[in-house]
Amino acid sequence: MSIDNGTNVDLSGARWVSGATGEGAATPGTHSVEIAMLADGHVGMRDGKNPDGPVLVFTPGEWAAFTAGVRDGEFDRP
Repeated sequence: MSIDNGTNVDLSGARWVSGATGEGAATPGTHSVEIAMLADGHVGMRDGKNPDGPVLVFTPGEWAAFTAGVRDGEFDRP
């Protein structure tokens, strides 16, 4: 997979994990979001119910900004 300015990111060895907790958390494919730590610090995010679908790939800086926004409540609904 090529991102940004042509940087190649290999997803073939990605180990996808879910942050799901509670009922169904141990059942693969029942989670909404899965994350994989990739080469060079990139982070992949995909829909756990559609593992063959598209993958969002974040640079380390983008991931840091995204997770900071989550912690700060930037994406909370009113």
